[in-house]
Amino acid sequence: MSDTQDRPATPAINAVLRTVLVWTGIAAAALIVLGGGIGYLVAGAEGLWSGLAGVGLAIVFLALTPVSVLIANRWYGKEMFATVFFGIVMGGWLLKLVIFIVAIVILRGQSWVVPEVIFLSLVAGIVVSLAIDAIAFSRLRVPHVSDVVLPTRNPEDDPDS
Repeated sequence: MSDTQDRPATPAINAVLRTVLVWTGIAAAALIVLGGGIGYLVAGAEGLWSGLAGVGLAIVFLALTPVSVLIANRWYGKEMFATVFFGIVMGGWLLKLVIFIVAIVILRGQSWVVPEVIFLSLVAGIVVSLAIDAIAFSRLRVPHVSDVVLPTRNPEDDPDS
């Protein structure tokens, strides 16, 4: 019989990351309407598409980090967890880098791109996502040692010691 409880199935941070993803989805809907709408008012149809492209890129880039951490946390408690975790998170970062380079190369030569609109919508998406992350983590109610397993009985009470 063990004197410790089983480890939790998932890290406590998963709930916070899921909340961040939900808030990011809600903010994405609002940013799509605002970015596309303001872009349309400023530059017509080209502004609309530029605003939607900027917001879309911002949401994809910023959602990849919590998604990669949630995927990596599926190996929590396994022998190679740290290796798998950092491999998945760094792989997500490299994927973001490749997507960014490909998006810049593709969008650079498009006639419909309004550089100011796409830039400002991308910045707006990043600022909103950073605000969501800051609010979610400032309201975090996970103890500093949330995933530590404590013994259920006092080892000094053992007659063999």
